[in-house]
Amino acid sequence: MVSVNTRVVVGCSIVGAALITVAAALPRVAEQQAASAIFPTADRCLACHKGITTSTGEDVSIGFSWRASMMANSARDPYWHAAVRRELMDHPEATEAIEDECSRCHMPMASVVARSTRGHGSVFANLPAGAGAGPEALLAADGVSCAACHQITPNGLGTEESFVGGFDISLDPHPEGRPVFGPFEPDSGGVGIMRSATGLRPAEGLHIQSSEVCATCHTLFTHAIQDDGEEGPEFPEQVPYLEWQMSSYAAEGVSCQVCHMPVIAEEVAVTSVLGRRRPDVSRHQFQGGNFFMMRMLDRYRGELGVTALPQEMALAAERTEAHLREATAEVSLADARLDGGRILVDVDVRNLAGHKFPTAYPSRRAWLHLIVRDASGRSVFESGAFAPDGRVVGNDNDDDPTRFEPHYREITSATQVQIYEAIMASEDGDVTTGLLTADHWLKENRLLPTGFDAARAGPRIAVQGDARSDPDFVAGGDRTRYSVTVDPAAGPFTIEVALWFQPIGFRWADNLSAYDAFETNRFVRYWRSMAAGSAIEIASATATVR
Repeated sequence: MVSVNTRVVVGCSIVGAALITVAAALPRVAEQQAASAIFPTADRCLACHKGITTSTGEDVSIGFSWRASMMANSARDPYWHAAVRRELMDHPEATEAIEDECSRCHMPMASVVARSTRGHGSVFANLPAGAGAGPEALLAADGVSCAACHQITPNGLGTEESFVGGFDISLDPHPEGRPVFGPFEPDSGGVGIMRSATGLRPAEGLHIQSSEVCATCHTLFTHAIQDDGEEGPEFPEQVPYLEWQMSSYAAEGVSCQVCHMPVIAEEVAVTSVLGRRRPDVSRHQFQGGNFFMMRMLDRYRGELGVTALPQEMALAAERTEAHLREATAEVSLADARLDGGRILVDVDVRNLAGHKFPTAYPSRRAWLHLIVRDASGRSVFESGAFAPDGRVVGNDNDDDPTRFEPHYREITSATQVQIYEAIMASEDGDVTTGLLTADHWLKENRLLPTGFDAARAGPRIAVQGDARSDPDFVAGGDRTRYSVTVDPAAGPFTIEVALWFQPIGFRWADNLSAYDAFETNRFVRYWRSMAAGSAIEIASATATVR
């Protein structure tokens, strides 16, 4: 049996599209035909997996939902392009390894084919999306597509070997058609149609509904490339699956798919051609947190080759924001009182997710914005305001890339901000946003999920920094005391608190401006044009003290 299941140990990258000669074009046509036999692109799947609506008229077509998702646009993501380019400029000696690992999950179909023929995957040879010169360019442009996820076998899922893009896809020839796994037993008529249209054969495979499938690409470890050229220790770049394992969600059998691919509330067909109605059909919207990138992809769709319609991208972004506000976190005020010349109030944040919040890529952050207003409505205290250029006012890291804001048990000054984030450090202890420079965490106080036992948590998911000694930083949330000096005669006072979320923090974007390359310059231009909309309020509460 021939399969692709390779451990990778470095980071990510990007290179400009190459020009090809006419002489090279002919063999590449043959390579593309061979690749499409393994991975038909999503347009062939969309031909049947469309035109599905609920009894209320809502379109729940699998193909249309998917093509506006971050999964479908994983290879078009301009922030990913810029981040990979930055790593290549920092570590040019590791170019091949960086591109190989980064293409593994952002361009999985192209990666599988490239590894089977050349031994390593590429990123920039396949760009720009839809117009790259490499033989796998069309597969790369399809991102995390139907034929990628649904061909993952159950072999090794959940093991260490399956992490960092270690999913297994068999490359063995199948006379009856390559199996594609789904949660339902296929109809005989549907089998014939799919084989005819795509060369694939539907097969029941319940593993496709397991968190372990998601874990293959959402459990990523990197190793810093040190000054002496040696490989640094394992660094948990993003590990939401391991966080989930320590949560009550895992104990109760609530998988990633339950939240991120919620089922449709009524029976519907999965295909418009000979499809019969099925219960518990999962939506393919892949609800996450990156509303900002969805809006960026839509605004610059022409430059990035986005194929989903503008209204589809806008709806996807709106759904993402709604998911963040409805199912991510709650904030409340407790024990608010006036004590002499000070207002004392506790802010409680509750994490509703089945993993840390924020989780995954460490550019993401959440923070508390608290305002105290006097009887006239005038602000007499404010901590954590969001600035139009994407900064958090008072955050040390936004003001100075060498510093970072600590975790607080109590906030007494407007220059202090409670920010839930992960701050990376180099081997020398310097703050960094470079993945292949990151050696350890200086701060890791992202909100813990319910059920999380910090005492049993291994170093991959442990709390780091000042939050470790905070007795109010516990499984399921955090409490922060605010102590604000006021003139009691100016009351009564209104306290307003909000929890904000930003998928790409200011420092993670701004640091790229030091790299003079097409991809970094492009992203910084995009970012600066949209920074004011890079964060949203996801929860709020108010109280009055007299």
